Amino acid sequence: MIDLNNIDPSKFSNDSYKKIIEKPWGYELHWVPESLPYMGKVLHVNEGKRLSLQIHDTKQESWFLMSGRAKVVWDNNKGELIETELEKGVGYTCMVGQRHRLVGITDCDILEVSTPEAGTTLRLEDDYKRPDETPQQRKKERNEA
Repeated sequence: MIDLNNIDPSKFSNDSYKKIIEKPWGYELHWVPESLPYMGKVLHVNEGKRLSLQIHDTKQESWFLMSGRAKVVWDNNKGELIETELEKGVGYTCMVGQRHRLVGITDCDILEVSTPEAGTTLRLEDDYKRPDETPQQRKKERNEA
């Protein structure tokens, strides 16, 4: 339990945060700093575009459709790829090792919360011919290298 008498307010911040990362399928708007033990972002997927078919080796994520129409192509519990159109008002969770790909049926905004951006994203299929996203590749794609 936290000792309320020993809280150090010098670590508090009232700063806002926003980082936009352009992607070939749209963009990511990060609203949580990368230094925290979780990530929050908005995925804006353009109509007809799709993210890579991918697997994360350490990252787990959940999605919530905010606007537009989208679907996810992902493994069911038998390891078969199925399509699920995202419904507004409910969440969807993708586990470590579960193949998945988000697709914009129309321009759409999807709220994503996840464990930190770490490990490798194995891109099994990618419309944009990008390599797997390793920590080094992630920095390169975000112009942080």
